[in-house]
Amino acid sequence: MIRSVAGGVTAPRGFRAAGVACGIKKQRSGGDPPLDLALLVADEVVPAAAVFTTNRAVAAPVLVSRDHLSATGGRARAVVTNSGCANAATGSAGLEAARAMAAATAAAVGCRPEEVLVASTGVIGVQLDVDKVRRGIAAATAELAPDGGERASLAIMTTDTFPKSCAAALDTPAGTITVGGMTKGAGMIEPRMATMLGYLTTDARVEPPVLAAALRYVVDRTFNAITVDGECSTNDTVFVMASGASGIEITDPTDPRLIEPLIHVAGHLAREIVRGGEGATKLVTVRITGAASPADAWLAARTIANSPLVKTAVHGGDPNWGRLIAAAGRSGADFVLEHASVSVGDVEVFANGTPHDERTPEAERVMQQAELTITVDLGTGGPHEATMWTCDFSAEYVKINAEYRT
Repeated sequence: MIRSVAGGVTAPRGFRAAGVACGIKKQRSGGDPPLDLALLVADEVVPAAAVFTTNRAVAAPVLVSRDHLSATGGRARAVVTNSGCANAATGSAGLEAARAMAAATAAAVGCRPEEVLVASTGVIGVQLDVDKVRRGIAAATAELAPDGGERASLAIMTTDTFPKSCAAALDTPAGTITVGGMTKGAGMIEPRMATMLGYLTTDARVEPPVLAAALRYVVDRTFNAITVDGECSTNDTVFVMASGASGIEITDPTDPRLIEPLIHVAGHLAREIVRGGEGATKLVTVRITGAASPADAWLAARTIANSPLVKTAVHGGDPNWGRLIAAAGRSGADFVLEHASVSVGDVEVFANGTPHDERTPEAERVMQQAELTITVDLGTGGPHEATMWTCDFSAEYVKINAEYRT
């Protein structure tokens, strides 16, 4: 049975972390300098894997991390992250900055530069101040601690309104496997792998190919099943590192001893990203049933979850089933209106081509909740389903993104 444990990304044995202020983020008047550099370090070089953005306007840190994982055959000692500057669309200078981050971290923790993974988040098109980053890396190295996960989760935030971390343990006959994690993300979220960054750690003993396959399986069911605004960022990345400190060996990427705690932690973090979406007031589960194929189920779910008309109706508490039917019908998935149905919570407002507007007051009460589920059956009689998580659109979302650079 999975149980929650404290410690976040450093809950598994074999990891230390730190979060410091190095001056990249703007300081608000009268406040403490915001944390803007995070360092996650394994006690030794360990198996590692990552899933990266599919955006072709790819950021320098993604290019460097991808190259480093390839060069080492999927092994790493550390992940260094700055927030406040995405280091994206910054040309050759941006690549040099990302490589400098890796080199400075390697020198600080005692490994090769290619054994360091790099991530950045913030404004696109701004050159990264490498001198500030180097000072931050030195400060973070001095503060590395097994309980440093909380400060690291604060240091990776941009427009996030709260830090996101989680850890879980699974007891097995051979011992306990622990998984920890942290994420950042509030806007520009529809990872499609993979502004979102995710970090997972485990003390299971897993070789790189198995770890990479397990990560892909988990990401497809968690971080790839969320959307805030349908935007895929230049920097989206999910990392995983396995210290092996538990001594429990995993050789099958679908082994539930690893997959279950990974899904538990990644699923919680993914939903927290949506809950903390820019301007969000509601967390919405979009569930598709009756699909003719898995691809159709995901296509319909993604179309509904990304629909501005659906998201604004949710914000206003309007159980407008017509918008849901229209989104499902235009999604490209096989759809049979005469057999389709829509439920808001457990209130069926449309069934087999017939509206049930007399149930609107019940549905409106569901729509007022901070968390709700919308279910659409595509009416094909197919057995396939999909679930995505999204949030509402509010005026605050517009305000945040209208003023992001200024």
